[in-house]
Amino acid sequence: MKSINTIEAWLGENNVIGCDIWRKKYQNGNESFQDWLDRVSANNPDVARLILDKKFLFGGRILANRGLQNNGTKITYSNCYVISPPEDNLESIFDCASKLARTFSYGGGVGIDLSKLAPRGSKINNAAKTTSGSVSFMDLYSLITGLIAQAGRRGALMISLDCNHPDLEEFINIKSDLTKVTKANISIRMTDEFLTAVKNKSDYNLTYTRMETGEVITKKINAYGLFKKIAATNWDYAEPGVIFWDKITNYNLLTGNPEFEYAGVNPCAEEPLPSGGSCLLGSINLAEFVRNKQFDFDDFNRTVDIAVKALNDVLDEGLPLHPLEEQRQSVADWRQIGLGIMGLADCLIRMELKYGSDESIKFCDGIGFSMIRQAMRTSAMLADELGAYAKCDSSIPESDFFKNNASEEIRSEVTKLRNSQLLTCAPTGSLSTMLGISGGIEPIYANYYTRKTESLHGKDVEYKVYTPIVEQYMKDNNITDDKDLPDYFVTSQQLDYKSRVDMQAIWQKHIDASISSTVNLPHSATVEDIENLYLYAWEQGLKGITIYRAGCKRDGILTLNSDESPAEAVKENKFDYIEPVSKDELGETYGVNVKRRIACGRLYLNICRDTDGNLVEMFINTGKGGICQSNINAISRLVSMGLRSGVKVEEIIDQLKGIVCPACTKVASKGEELSGLSCGDVIARTLLEEYNKDEIIIKKSRKRNVTKKKPTTKAIDRESRKSVCPECIGELKFEGGCVTCLNCGYSKCD
Repeated sequence: MKSINTIEAWLGENNVIGCDIWRKKYQNGNESFQDWLDRVSANNPDVARLILDKKFLFGGRILANRGLQNNGTKITYSNCYVISPPEDNLESIFDCASKLARTFSYGGGVGIDLSKLAPRGSKINNAAKTTSGSVSFMDLYSLITGLIAQAGRRGALMISLDCNHPDLEEFINIKSDLTKVTKANISIRMTDEFLTAVKNKSDYNLTYTRMETGEVITKKINAYGLFKKIAATNWDYAEPGVIFWDKITNYNLLTGNPEFEYAGVNPCAEEPLPSGGSCLLGSINLAEFVRNKQFDFDDFNRTVDIAVKALNDVLDEGLPLHPLEEQRQSVADWRQIGLGIMGLADCLIRMELKYGSDESIKFCDGIGFSMIRQAMRTSAMLADELGAYAKCDSSIPESDFFKNNASEEIRSEVTKLRNSQLLTCAPTGSLSTMLGISGGIEPIYANYYTRKTESLHGKDVEYKVYTPIVEQYMKDNNITDDKDLPDYFVTSQQLDYKSRVDMQAIWQKHIDASISSTVNLPHSATVEDIENLYLYAWEQGLKGITIYRAGCKRDGILTLNSDESPAEAVKENKFDYIEPVSKDELGETYGVNVKRRIACGRLYLNICRDTDGNLVEMFINTGKGGICQSNINAISRLVSMGLRSGVKVEEIIDQLKGIVCPACTKVASKGEELSGLSCGDVIARTLLEEYNKDEIIIKKSRKRNVTKKKPTTKAIDRESRKSVCPECIGELKFEGGCVTCLNCGYSKCD
């Protein structure tokens, strides 16, 4: 066998994207591929062999972080956590914020459920008299998510709310304002009772009882009317997501355990977890088990066995590394692992089975049964050797999940397990892109994407970059046009949503946690289509669903036609330049003067509006002290130029807020009161204060056309609209509740 001692030898010399992903996300410093393999596998030869054969990979946090604690680095092996839901008091709400920040600082994503918080208008015993409601705290948690950096990226946050909460409609509406809760995804915990009322189009009571006061808040709504609003908001903004809460709580290995309760879900919703719970992930590449159009179940079961043992080893090793005590305790009590799959679409193509067909569903049913049975068998064996998870009781064999998945042999063998949760299907955006395969249980996203390069003669040249399995098939069968591919090369855009849901449902039958996946809909899909999809997903037994409609308002910064390259879209659809409104054009302005204190002295700020009330200028002078007037002048000129160019005030504030000056930190630590964390932070706070004085007036500025040159326009086929990567302007794909670039491997999830 050819020696594999470099990343190019492992992934292939032509797999530039995969090699780049490995270097950017998983390589530590300048370590060699062999050193990385030894570190990640902990010198376990069985695990190392699976990685080399591309049959199994740990989740991204493990691939990046395992072993780094030996160098003193504060890291975690878990991708995501669920924090204890905040109780209905300020101390708990801000304690939750502190836990959120600490977890993000270690690299973990977080899920928070707000259903325990009192709805807007509830009576409280403080100066406010009534509470601002659960939704009012969402921006706080979103802000923290944006502030805490994680090796050049931001944390992931999921905020959920129960469908019975009286603030539900406000919760739904929050994402229709694209300036609010910008750093979090939101999901609704829907119950069977609510969805039954939806189908019957009957009235439904949203109810909340405040334990502190005994106050009962009830709001009567028409269930279908609210459900339609949820679907319409998703049609417009791709949120909120939907979690089928009764299926989550009633179909797992813990339904009979009186000590267990789910507290929420992680950011991509594939892991329902208790308070403090975390998900420790790994994925098996199904494509590597197909040989001569046959699936090797013996090899697959061996791989499941090794993977379950390996994830338990990582769990033990990583137990002291969790950021919070509640997390360390929860993991010790319940020992959840999340073994999943990737490469399903590639596997089906190699088997010549069309994704979503009856044959493919039956085939996946067999794999799912095999996977969960082997996982339970291995976990039971580990429990015999090392002990069951701390909270394990005798109720496991009585759960519906166990009864539906255990053979007679398993029923006789299994009385206790090492892990309370075994299987999940997480997004594998970076992992699958690195290996050049499909992600999770998703179909092939597209047969190809278009890349553009500049030739030696200075002309742009476009060419198709085929999905690896498509490229290999075309090469092996002398096909030159992808239109001649067999019908089992089906993409997510071609697939009927019912077939897509049917595939997820058959896997959910065998997965005790949940599945992160995205149903991609064309731009022409209607609100009614989304309503029907939600109901069909519920009826088929899914635990949750994410829907993405092409061309919706949340559709990335730039869009392009299917016949355009990303670079061409930028040329055709952006402003050639923006020329600020001149001071002469502004005419008469009026302003306010404020004085602010910082560590080095005082800032005197003059903020001006035009006659329409739009913020247009800022002038700043310094008092005596060590403040550099030239730097302050530069900031004020750039702020003024942004305001006169039509840049949203919120964007300017967002760029300046939170900048920290060591001098201010030092002075503030001595108890002296300052106006902000730095000069930039003070300017942001002052702008925000002035901006909030008259919201109605400020909205006028969003309608102003401050560009001197009109943009060139080009007709766009919205049916084939695609989102564009913020790093390389490549095409983005939406899979598994995750966003991944087909060109450079950029990912928002893992």
